[in-house]
Amino acid sequence: MIVTVTLNLALDVTYRVPRLTPGATHRVAVDQRAGGKGVNVARVVRTLGEDAVVCGFAGGGTGRLALAELESAGIPARATAIGGETRRTVAVVDTQAGEATGFWEPGPAVTDAEWATLLRDVEGELRGARALVLSGSLPAGVPGDAYAVLCERAALAGVPVVLDADGDALRLGLAGTPEVVKPNREELATVTATADVREGAARLRELGARSVVASLGADGLVAVTEEGSWRARPAHPAAGNATGAGDAVVAALALGLARNRPWPERLAEAVALSSAAVAAPLAGSFDDDEYHRQRAGASVETLPMAAVGEG
Repeated sequence: MIVTVTLNLALDVTYRVPRLTPGATHRVAVDQRAGGKGVNVARVVRTLGEDAVVCGFAGGGTGRLALAELESAGIPARATAIGGETRRTVAVVDTQAGEATGFWEPGPAVTDAEWATLLRDVEGELRGARALVLSGSLPAGVPGDAYAVLCERAALAGVPVVLDADGDALRLGLAGTPEVVKPNREELATVTATADVREGAARLRELGARSVVASLGADGLVAVTEEGSWRARPAHPAAGNATGAGDAVVAALALGLARNRPWPERLAEAVALSSAAVAAPLAGSFDDDEYHRQRAGASVETLPMAAVGEG
């Protein structure tokens, strides 16, 4: 089983329009379901045949809607109740251009008591877990080192961690020595103050990450680990909604960690799932045909450390 933690759980609302025109009125097709990065990871993990449970804060009418949708989708959730209202996220997908525009609400404030309860709830789920995924932003009131604390609780339970965050949540979370950290190119540059992927990954490892997998968007992934360094590329570019592409990468990395797969296999799976997620209409899902096409054609190249860079 893989446990995912989404501290800033959301109700995802997706509007699809043939063409997005600023300042115009649009008639839209609407999808609505529970979201947040860890929820998206759990959906992909379960589609690939591994049990997953979602942990996180949920409150108010929006929180009840999100939890009801998870239940109807057959995704187990251990929700920590809060007094605040769960946030919503809105993605407007231009189906003609294959582009998505996102609007993310900030999320509720969390009390010290609610945070302490979540820690106990997550600890309860770690028994029997094969990996823990920590992803997304931190709601107001949660300590800045929340991910480091959760990493430490996971280490006590013997459960490896995949961390997907940005800014201070990532920087402070490194103190918990996560097994894998997955920043995108921009997140890596922000935290390390360098645009060079090799330097950035090395700095994250100096700060505590055992392995770093940097997402380069449509250009694939670069992994820098204790075992070596690799560059993975998709078979061909994918067009569509990229909102859940990074979460699909995290799902592949968590599964590879849980199943002890070699790094080249993990990375080929990650770029294939990422591209297949772009081709799907909603975050947390992926196009199965595109996944198999990408998986057959994905390339993984071994890199010497000095050659990692951005390219």
